[in-house]
Amino acid sequence: MEKILVCGSIAFDNIMVFRGRFKEHILPEKIHILNVAFLVPDLRREYGGCAGNIAYSLKLLGGEPLIMATVGEDAAPYLERLGALGLARDHVRVVPGSLTAQAFITTDLDDNQITAFHPGAMTQSHLNRIDGSLDVGLAIVAPDGREGMAAHASELAAAGVPFMFDPGQQLPTFAGADLLPIVDAASYVAVNDYEGQILVDKTARSVEELARMVDALIVTKGAAGSTIYAKGQRHEIPSVKPTEVVDPTGCGDAYRAGLLYGIAAGLDWPTTGRLASLMGSIKIAARGGQNHRASRDEIGALYRRHFGAAVF
Repeated sequence: MEKILVCGSIAFDNIMVFRGRFKEHILPEKIHILNVAFLVPDLRREYGGCAGNIAYSLKLLGGEPLIMATVGEDAAPYLERLGALGLARDHVRVVPGSLTAQAFITTDLDDNQITAFHPGAMTQSHLNRIDGSLDVGLAIVAPDGREGMAAHASELAAAGVPFMFDPGQQLPTFAGADLLPIVDAASYVAVNDYEGQILVDKTARSVEELARMVDALIVTKGAAGSTIYAKGQRHEIPSVKPTEVVDPTGCGDAYRAGLLYGIAAGLDWPTTGRLASLMGSIKIAARGGQNHRASRDEIGALYRRHFGAAVF
């Protein structure tokens, strides 16, 4: 299978659990002078970031991901993990004087979350450059530093490499005038339903108009499945019921890994969408974005069980 370039963030996710309820400690009448502290006896650090998560699931499928990302001087544990997973680190750049992107997430007993995100080295993603020397047949521009995302989309188009544009949480930072050239240059666009509406609003183009600009527009809808608009056809993809719902973190990334694998393998869109849906289902049963474990054979067996056909 051809190598797949995965441009995006690498991050540490620091997840803390407050064994109480935020609403019991945040007084509405004092919100203008908010000063609260939460004791969080439960703390875990997960390996995350869109590029790391996508590459992890692609590797499970038997794909050949090539990560392009920027990290800080504290990234040694993550780099060691990539090596242990057999994921190439050739295009993961360490930015001196910076920290790796990090999310600090505190969750209470009602599953409310307070999150702080430090982008760190991610903001320097434009330092990585793409040219014809990269031996890849497909790529994805996933959430990363805004300047880097725009540059990588332009460089991939210039190199003639088909790519998927996955703006994710960076979508609000783009103006419509910036988005349209990227969508036009992309072969595929992947968004969730909320992001899809933002994309429509910012570009003043309908979903159908946007779909005609690319080979496929993919809109995910969580437990309601997903819709793939491709070459004038609309494919409704069902969700796959997971063994248990543990943590949705990284489910979208696992889904995109399935999309990329299907495209690279030449699968049709219904099959590609179902494989992507299955990967999201496998992920949601594990904590973090990179702790789900399933061999290629196990994934194939699950696909046959749910859809009655072979995928590999």
